[in-house]
Amino acid sequence: MSPRLRTTLLLAPATVWLLAMLVLPLVVVAVFSFGERAAAGGYSAAFSLENFANLGTRWAAFKNTLMLAPAGTVLCLLIAYPLAYFLAVRADPKWRTLLLILVIVPFWTSILIRSYAWIYLLGGQGVPKLVGLLGFGSPRLVNTPFAVLIGIVYGYLPLMVFPIFVSLERLDKRLLEASADLGSPPWRSFLQVTLPLSMPGVATGCMLVFILLMGEFLIPAMLGGGKVFFVGNALVDLFLQSRNWPFGAAVAVALVVIMLVTVTAYMRLTRRWAGGRDDVSLM
Repeated sequence: MSPRLRTTLLLAPATVWLLAMLVLPLVVVAVFSFGERAAAGGYSAAFSLENFANLGTRWAAFKNTLMLAPAGTVLCLLIAYPLAYFLAVRADPKWRTLLLILVIVPFWTSILIRSYAWIYLLGGQGVPKLVGLLGFGSPRLVNTPFAVLIGIVYGYLPLMVFPIFVSLERLDKRLLEASADLGSPPWRSFLQVTLPLSMPGVATGCMLVFILLMGEFLIPAMLGGGKVFFVGNALVDLFLQSRNWPFGAAVAVALVVIMLVTVTAYMRLTRRWAGGRDDVSLM
């Protein structure tokens, strides 16, 4: 058997799976986006650009997604990096496994139950009531962008912590010792050694969180209360409520294009910032 034929046979199952589960659904969605809504809802075959021309009617959903998804990613990064650094570098190895388990404990509970818990905490009987008892008024927290960001950070933080933790755990501690021996203060060693070498984990964590947030719909629906909605909420409404499949498909195609452009630009910027290192592209 020739090497080319052997390689083809080995890649055939994965290729068929990729085509059937990823490429084919995207093709179907793209075809639907040029159709028309049937009289009873659903899809009617046609070729029209009207659905793309009407994307502006969903601008609020796109704006919320493009603002809160990057903001949530940055917040997750700012909280996850110190936590991952502590777990990988400072924590006692005897307790490291237990601490890692505590990070993923929230994943053992349904996101629906966790969201309901935050609705209570941010509602009138939770934090606002406590703040009111302290004499600082009664702020409105639930059904706001702030509540959505809280839910995003709480729900997606582990996905940011673990890639960064892996990168920091693999860090050769002798490099930090050498930097200290050469007279570098701790902050300079961090900026010149630790941070650049942990960039693969940072890039991977940011991509995991950002891509999932772009399609998020449960957290905005529950903590946003219908006042803060993402593109995912618009898609649920278009496909399941109004049954306007062609317009929903056009919104989905626009979202995919935005994600591709954003992710490509981010990967190029990250690679350039890291000096063209190939190991940054772990995602």
